[in-house]
Amino acid sequence: MSKRRIAQAVFLSIAGLVVFLVIYTILKRPEPAAPPLVITLQPRPTAEPATPTPATISVYVSGAVYKPDVYVLPLNTIVKDAITAAGGATADADLDRINLASRLSDQMHVHVPRQGEAVPTPDKKSAATLSAPININTATLEELDKLPGIGPATAQLIIDYRTKNGPFKTVEGINDVPRIGDALFAKIKDLITVGP
Repeated sequence: MSKRRIAQAVFLSIAGLVVFLVIYTILKRPEPAAPPLVITLQPRPTAEPATPTPATISVYVSGAVYKPDVYVLPLNTIVKDAITAAGGATADADLDRINLASRLSDQMHVHVPRQGEAVPTPDKKSAATLSAPININTATLEELDKLPGIGPATAQLIIDYRTKNGPFKTVEGINDVPRIGDALFAKIKDLITVGP
């Protein structure tokens, strides 16, 4: 072989080796990692309620508390929360005479009695304003609302319960209505009837 042929063979071998290495490097290079798939969930639009329910209630707290006043409290607040908002009960408060777990409604008055103090009866729903016992099987929402401790929401629950389950057979049957407990029943049992 001539030197020229040897030089060409060496040159082609080196060129082939370089091309092979370049192709090998390109093919063996790791693929760039695909960016992670990110899915962003959008909240579904909700229909606005026909009549928005207020998120707060106004309650007047008086009596044996440190700061008697009108307080704006969250919906579903209980008496204990209202007393706490009013700075707590004073040392002479008689907390055993009130139901601390009773749920409050808008425009209620919570009076914390002092030890030995007579508990005032509310003007709006006192027993004296009722001329005769209210028939819980026929009473309207307005009539039930006159009972002490019964607000419009609880009155509606009573009506809904009797519509679904039929008339009450005894006055004690009202205890099956949500929100009517032993303490509330004790307040109203002498003011209600199931007969004509």
